[in-house]
Amino acid sequence: MKKKNEINPRKQWLKFIVVLVLYLAFLFWVKSWWGLLVIPFIYDVYITKKIRWQWWKESEGPVKFIMSWVDALVFALVAVYFINLFFFQNYVIPSSSLEKSLLTGDYLFVSKVSYGPRIPQTPLTMPLTQHTLPVFECKSYIEWPHWDYRRVKGLGKVELNDIVVFNYPAGDTLVSNPQYQAADYYQMCYSFGDQLLMDKPNPDSLNAQQRWDLYRFQYNVGREYILSNAPTYGEIMTRPTDRRENYVKRCVGLPGQTLQIRDRIVYLDGKANKEPDNVQYTYYLKLKANIPDELMQELGISMEDLMMLNQNGYMPLTSNAAKALKARKDIVESIRINTDATHGDIYPLNGNTGWTRDNYGPVWIPKKGASVKLTLDNIAVYERPIHVYEGNELEVRDGKIFINGKEATSYTFKMDYYWMMGDNRHNSADSRYWGFVPEDHVVGKPIFIWWSSDPDRSGFGGIRWNRLFRWVDNIK
Repeated sequence: MKKKNEINPRKQWLKFIVVLVLYLAFLFWVKSWWGLLVIPFIYDVYITKKIRWQWWKESEGPVKFIMSWVDALVFALVAVYFINLFFFQNYVIPSSSLEKSLLTGDYLFVSKVSYGPRIPQTPLTMPLTQHTLPVFECKSYIEWPHWDYRRVKGLGKVELNDIVVFNYPAGDTLVSNPQYQAADYYQMCYSFGDQLLMDKPNPDSLNAQQRWDLYRFQYNVGREYILSNAPTYGEIMTRPTDRRENYVKRCVGLPGQTLQIRDRIVYLDGKANKEPDNVQYTYYLKLKANIPDELMQELGISMEDLMMLNQNGYMPLTSNAAKALKARKDIVESIRINTDATHGDIYPLNGNTGWTRDNYGPVWIPKKGASVKLTLDNIAVYERPIHVYEGNELEVRDGKIFINGKEATSYTFKMDYYWMMGDNRHNSADSRYWGFVPEDHVVGKPIFIWWSSDPDRSGFGGIRWNRLFRWVDNIK
């Protein structure tokens, strides 16, 4: 007759075999055979039991109580870290750049396996944090060891018009003062440099080499200004790729395609790409009376939109919302789409393209294994992918381009790149302002909205019931 606590050897062997098969399948998937070193420990847990893994269970009093909680907490953190790293994570929409497709306050289930999870470049990090420990305001990760980019095979690739979560490309460098961390560091440098250069020549009057030198000098002047005002901006700091802020946008351009924006419409290889159903642009609006709350809810107008209207005289609207407001003669005096051309802060920041947010390009999107002919007219567009994302030294002197010390007339890319834009086209910081998104920045694909709360309303009235468990793929 078996004793109550007697271990069944057959059952233990069965558990061990199941766990071993699953573990080996995982190692085969991620192609990381260093994990074989763990197998003897798995064998000991189920079969030999030489190591007292749960020694504290034989203790009494506070030790047993405290260690039981420590054991549960460590297991939970490891499980969450593992799941977030390779399978899925939660993501909340923090801004209105994708409205009215995804709304501020939407909580997303983001699949890592859709495009294939990345092997972590900074593996030693605190679970449930991106880059900062909230209470201590310090780094939540250790930069050593740092592994090169590698992606595990996924279920598919980024497709045109997919909504994608990715790391913010321009977030490689920033200032340490939290008040300014959300600002684009490079835009800050060029902006400060432009303000400080009192006798700056007109770039149109310069040749290509002189323009390159002018923008380089302008950037350095702005950088020195930030360094000399450290009490205000803090130190200049860097972040590895997988520790940068997470952004979510729509992919409107794939590797190898030529993208151009003409009168707000995106063209790919000369053909107009379908606009999202709920694409928004800003409209100048004069009101006779306040917009009723019921109409605001019906048209999806937020308090943030009203604040923009009060400050700037315009607000973001879908075409259907604009038509509905135009029909309300009792409320609206006039309404017209915002066609103002904005040249400032357009990518490339060190170029003189004359492009705007509504009329941009054409620009060829780099593709892995494909080459681009380099000239002084396009080097500003491809400088960042060549230098920052793919780690080459790049210099322009005497009217010639040098890569890693050798004169170059072309360059073959090592990664695929994507063009990302928000559906709220006039209120979105996207590729028009910071350029291409490299494949090593892609995090995952949002699958469905598991929770949604309206920041303008509290309690049950703020829950957007109609959005719960809505599939993101259905949002076109």
